[in-house]
Amino acid sequence: MKTILRMMDHLYWADGRILDALEASHTKDAELLKLVRHVAVAEQVWLSRLQGKDSTQYALWEEAEGLTAIRQLFEANAEQYHSYLEELGESALDQMISYSSQNGRSFQTSIRDILLQVLLHGQYHRGQINRALRMEGAEPAPVDYITFSRL
Repeated sequence: MKTILRMMDHLYWADGRILDALEASHTKDAELLKLVRHVAVAEQVWLSRLQGKDSTQYALWEEAEGLTAIRQLFEANAEQYHSYLEELGESALDQMISYSSQNGRSFQTSIRDILLQVLLHGQYHRGQINRALRMEGAEPAPVDYITFSRL
């Protein structure tokens, strides 16, 4: 549990860093903004499943409303994940969660694997965002875990 909590702290930090880099770049790339919104909404989707709620109302690939709205979504996600994890014990990590995917398929996945999915999915897309920023000539955000761990 300690490792997952630490990795979640990294996720919150990295989400903020990538948003800061996007703001500093003044990018107008709609696909790049859609991608960062996707990360935030995916976090929200998985959280709703962990909470036993339906997630099918969330659209994963819509146009972004702007970085301010995305930042607010990331902040709300962080607050809700923190509350969820605060009440979760080590033994609960292997509990199976039943849920439906966005296209209606039924699955069962452990809480541990869902949390790892959230962590790895975000890092994958932050890498894509950094690459796009670099290609635009903007400064990418250093979001590696080791950078976070040195703070």
